[in-house]
Amino acid sequence: VDHQKADWVIIHKQICQPLIPIRTSLPCGLSAKERKHGMDQLLERQEHIIALALAAARRFVGDGEHRKAVPAALCALRCSRDAYGPGSVRLVPAYLLLAEASTGAGDRPRASTCLSQAQWVVLRSPGCPAAVQAELHRSLGLFCVAEGNLEQALYHLANNIYLTSSTFGLKSLETSGGYFHMANVFFRQNKMDIANSLYAEV
Repeated sequence: VDHQKADWVIIHKQICQPLIPIRTSLPCGLSAKERKHGMDQLLERQEHIIALALAAARRFVGDGEHRKAVPAALCALRCSRDAYGPGSVRLVPAYLLLAEASTGAGDRPRASTCLSQAQWVVLRSPGCPAAVQAELHRSLGLFCVAEGNLEQALYHLANNIYLTSSTFGLKSLETSGGYFHMANVFFRQNKMDIANSLYAEV
């Protein structure tokens, strides 16, 4: 009951109305043009719900309320799966957000599963955008930090920096995030010269 109340307050209240037409079947006897129009509208509504759920989850993660972010991230993942299919690259942002929320909430097994799923989707998608791969490496790096595996974290964060700099440029805000997280790892390793150099780069 507590979980259902939390789910209602956190996300379901926002998406309840837009969900109604999504859960309603298209009437029989429609022409091909009407069916296509109906399917286009369905996808639009699904994308609207996904955007609402992702925004809510990001807001809660940003505020440090990771437990509240989990239902919203789960909703985004389910809706993304319905809209795009289980193997689509467009599921990766929801997987990564759910992994981050789960890590912050202390549910590392779920976070690990989400990251594995995201990695699997990226590996099976040869044309996967570098920006998505960069986000995956950032999330893997931060998870490794949470697990205390600092060397593996540096590997993933280095990949994140490489991919973001090749996509957005060396001096981009996206790249500075990777430098910042890598500096934090060197700080934890007591390698202050390298950490300070990276903080200065940020």
